[in-house]
Amino acid sequence: MKVRRRFLAAVLVTALILTAALTACDDGSNSNSKSTSSNTDNKSDSSSSNDANTAKNDANEPAKSGNANDGAASAADGQIGEFHQSAALDGKNLPDVKDRLPADYKITNEMDENQLKYEIGSYGGTLRTVTSVANWDADVFVMDNEPLLNTPSILGEKITGNVLKDYLLSDDQMSISFQMRKGLKWSDGEPVTTEDIRFTVEDVLMNPELTPIFPLYLRSGGVAEGAPMKLEVLDDYNFKLTFDRPYGGLLIRLAIQGWRGYTELLKPAHYLKQFHTKYTPLATIEPAIKEAGFKPGEWVNLFNFKDITNWKLNHSEAVGFPVLYPWVITKATQSMTTYERNPYYFKVDTAGNQLPYIDKIESTLVNDIEMVSLKTIAGEVDFSRESAALVKMPLYKENEKNGYKAVLNNMHVTPTDIFLNLTYDNPTWQKVVQDVRFRKALNMAIDRQELIDTIYYGFAQPGSIEDPTFDLDQANQLLDDMGMKKNADGKRLGPDGKVFTIPFEVGAQAPDIVPYTQLISEMWRALGLNVTMKTIDQTLWGQRQTANDLQATVIWTHTPLWYMGDWGQGQWAPVWDQWHSSSGKNGKEPPEDVKKLYAKIDEAMASKPDDAKRLIEEVKQMMKDNVYYMIPLSEVKQPLIVNDKLGNIPTDSSFAIGTDFSGEQFFFKK
Repeated sequence: MKVRRRFLAAVLVTALILTAALTACDDGSNSNSKSTSSNTDNKSDSSSSNDANTAKNDANEPAKSGNANDGAASAADGQIGEFHQSAALDGKNLPDVKDRLPADYKITNEMDENQLKYEIGSYGGTLRTVTSVANWDADVFVMDNEPLLNTPSILGEKITGNVLKDYLLSDDQMSISFQMRKGLKWSDGEPVTTEDIRFTVEDVLMNPELTPIFPLYLRSGGVAEGAPMKLEVLDDYNFKLTFDRPYGGLLIRLAIQGWRGYTELLKPAHYLKQFHTKYTPLATIEPAIKEAGFKPGEWVNLFNFKDITNWKLNHSEAVGFPVLYPWVITKATQSMTTYERNPYYFKVDTAGNQLPYIDKIESTLVNDIEMVSLKTIAGEVDFSRESAALVKMPLYKENEKNGYKAVLNNMHVTPTDIFLNLTYDNPTWQKVVQDVRFRKALNMAIDRQELIDTIYYGFAQPGSIEDPTFDLDQANQLLDDMGMKKNADGKRLGPDGKVFTIPFEVGAQAPDIVPYTQLISEMWRALGLNVTMKTIDQTLWGQRQTANDLQATVIWTHTPLWYMGDWGQGQWAPVWDQWHSSSGKNGKEPPEDVKKLYAKIDEAMASKPDDAKRLIEEVKQMMKDNVYYMIPLSEVKQPLIVNDKLGNIPTDSSFAIGTDFSGEQFFFKK
């Protein structure tokens, strides 16, 4: 192929560089129907100075250290006798550390013990990150965000307490009882109780002015036709959610699905009541409404502005908002956002050291993704995952002398899945792409090894969800069987007698998307199809996708994460997906096979993990039979750039994004 000849020399050179360079890289139970304790998985961390950047990372006094497993048994029983804090908090007007921690403190367990060889170190230092997006740093978001429950290493193998201490799923899976942590405090020192839960549910979620559309995942079964959950407050630290159908799948949704944090069910009532007319007269709120730039009486807009959900934790307006994160945003300028340790953070290690170990995060905003790369290779970044690209791995390795190391972990997505919009509003297009023979032909025309060698330098595997067979003869036969004849120029014709065109429109959301789409286009042209490609602005891409105006595109999905329920429904059939998510009120009714797929995904997402995993295998079989969209690759590697003094970095067998989740465990080694 022309594309292969064009890239082959560069690929071979790069592969040789990577093979040599990677030898230097560091090696890096599901819940039953009863309960799980937040102290069942114990981890530890710490932090020290970074010699390469002493001005930024001078360590404070060491935390109590030792073998990470020493005292694990007693810690699991909640018997830590002595607690320790960072020297950065010394001299501040704060209660003693033991009084700032909840009685039901959490032993951190963000990473599975098989994926992190953890150690206890010492406090101190500043972690430097970089982003090219205003009001958003994906790595800081994941490090800071705290879900109500969690699943170590984001594997979905077991579900443990996090912000909440524990849970109890009823035998019929129609109710879940939750236990809060006694003595848990917001970052301003105010207590966290079921009053915060009650306020969030009754006064925010159930208020149609503040929540016009009730969250789908909080409806029974997680489906549009399900009744909203019911809340029962039992006492100051216990509450129960009930449903009108089995919904054990809510547990994994609270732990990880959609990257949601605690903020959707737990808000600081003591702070937000001052902006809610049920608790504060409108006349009293009016000055704040005016100051925020809203019209008189627009208390709802003010409330939503003041309510900092997890998705806004990077925003400048988050300064001063009470949170439960390891780091609290304290300053935001046009070029840098600063986060400082939360003195009331609820997690400790097995030696009684209050986390996080690192005192401060500084997130620098630069103009574009290339500036991110330049700062990274210059050694001015201590941690980078979101903006790191496999295509730049040789460059990263070449510049490791600047005080960082570049490693390869697993990617939590299939990064370049292929979508043909089956519901794009054109009769000819729909007749062709809704024919499963067409989709199977295109899938069969994908040379997966070509993609792996050319785009991913060998660091990927052929996908197994759909048939990975490369057979151009059979692919051409399927198109012939459809009646897609070729004209004198060898171009295949659609049912309208015109040359059939597949117009790819892609955004540059990741560095691999554009060259990957170019290669796919070349492969499909070998079938006689007219394939075009246009790169558009990411914002425009999102707008066109939402408006059902994209006919063909490439983007990622979360297929490696069974609990996400992400099968590209909004990309390969937006109009059908609208019908499904609205219980038939919007969009158009899909064919029966698609309805069955939706129903199976819904069933899996409503089931407890053991059952859900079995049902997901049935979803995969439906994907193989129908090729709703194409998932050519799996097990793609993702670079992780970390300061070479940074400790408690998980092994290369983990998801790269899983490392972000353990950010409070990072420390700078002496």
